[in-house]
Amino acid sequence: MEALITSALVVALAEIGDKTMLLAIVLATRFRKPVPIVAGIFVATLANHGIAAFLGQSIADVLAGPWFRYAVGASFIAMALWTLVPDRLDEDEEPKPSRFGAFLTTTIAFFLVEIGDKTQIATIALGAQFQSVALVTLGTTLGMMLANVPAVYLGHAIIERVSLRLVRIVAALLFLLIGAWVLADAAGLRLF
Repeated sequence: MEALITSALVVALAEIGDKTMLLAIVLATRFRKPVPIVAGIFVATLANHGIAAFLGQSIADVLAGPWFRYAVGASFIAMALWTLVPDRLDEDEEPKPSRFGAFLTTTIAFFLVEIGDKTQIATIALGAQFQSVALVTLGTTLGMMLANVPAVYLGHAIIERVSLRLVRIVAALLFLLIGAWVLADAAGLRLF
C-alpha cells in the first residue's frame, strides 16, 4: 500500500506544471472531447510507466546494496531541483491536427512526450525502491490522472487562478524532504 500511495503522490506532484500537463490542456482545447483525451492519457501512462517501473525493478535487482538507497535519495533531491525549472510545450512538440482522433492522438502524444520526462524517471526510481511493478505502475498512473484530469476539464481556469511557481516550490520542498528521508534511512538514522 505504501508503494501505491507514495507513487501516486510523487508523480502527482511532479506532474504539476509539467509539459505533459500542458499537453493535456492543449489537447483539450484542440479536440474539446475530454473523455477520449482522459482515456488516452490513462492508456499511455499505464504503458509508459509500466515499462519504467519494470526497468526500475530490474535495475534494483542488479544494483542491490546500501549505496543504491543513497542513489535513490539523491535522485529525489535532483527531482526537487528539476521541479523548480518550469516546463513549456515547445511548438515542435505540440500535437498537429490529426486524422486519428482525440483518443489515438492523445495516447501517442502522451506516450512519446513522457519518454525521459521527470515523471517517468521518478517511476523508474520508485520501481527500484519498492520492487513492485504493479503497485508502482498503478500508483504513478493514479498520480498522472490526479494531475491531468483536472487539467483536461479545467486547464485554462486553473492556470489563471493558481500560481504554478508556488506549486512547483511546494512540490520541490516535498521532493527534498523525501530525498532527505531516504538518505537518512540509508544511513541508519530514524527521523520519525
